Amino acid sequence: MIQVRFFASLREEMGREGVELDAAVATTIGEVWERVAEGKERPSNLLMARNMDYSDAGTPVSDGDEVAFFPPVTGG
Repeated sequence: MIQVRFFASLREEMGREGVELDAAVATTIGEVWERVAEGKERPSNLLMARNMDYSDAGTPVSDGDEVAFFPPVTGG
């Protein structure tokens, strides 16, 4: 299983904090988004992480990974 987490405004947008995904249905972070986003388009500025390391949509995922999606952080 892949643990998928949504943070900040994505949590509200998705209507949940996270979900478990069968590792057999996704091989990259981009595919994870496609499986859990329920048809929502992936924002171009979406930040992604695999096991707490920033990643991109092409990063491979495997059983036991944690994938996190969150909007960009801004501040001053």
